[in-house]
Amino acid sequence: MTPELTTRLQAFAALLLRWNASLNLIAAKDANVLWDRHIVDSLQLVPLMPEGVTRAVDLGTGGGFPGLVLAIATGVRFDLIESDRRKASFLRTAVLETGAPATVHCCRIEDATVEPAGLVTARALAPLPRLLPLAARFLTDDGVCLLMKGAKVEEELAAAEADWAMTVGRVPSKTGVDGVVLRITDLRAR
Repeated sequence: MTPELTTRLQAFAALLLRWNASLNLIAAKDANVLWDRHIVDSLQLVPLMPEGVTRAVDLGTGGGFPGLVLAIATGVRFDLIESDRRKASFLRTAVLETGAPATVHCCRIEDATVEPAGLVTARALAPLPRLLPLAARFLTDDGVCLLMKGAKVEEELAAAEADWAMTVGRVPSKTGVDGVVLRITDLRAR
């Protein structure tokens, strides 16, 4: 990580902690582990991103994870979709203060009018049977989904496979014992 990137991510972290005092962006108990639990967790997606991707969509961005962190780290333009007005306000401020190439859309995912992109990301948003239809709307035909999931990932995959055909790669999380990053390609409704 370059010194400039470290500085930009530290600025983002400091801003998040200031806003977190009045807005629940992360759990209060996570303030002391913000870097590892949230920022490094998001950064583990960087090597999994498709080569040459120029635009991405992050669903349910919340406090900026993983989409805003990835925009800061990679320079890839992200559309950040967040329905909570206060969180969207934080995200807009963070985009301005960090110079991240990102646009914040304050709306429900179902109502977003964002062009499909070569990458769709989400972290702790919804079980796969509910998440895949949302992600598919914003994914180009040759695109990749990077979805951060927990201990119930195999149950979720089994349930989703009734309605979805896909190629699934599983990458163990570098930051959570039960965590896994799903790298999904060839996503098609059955």
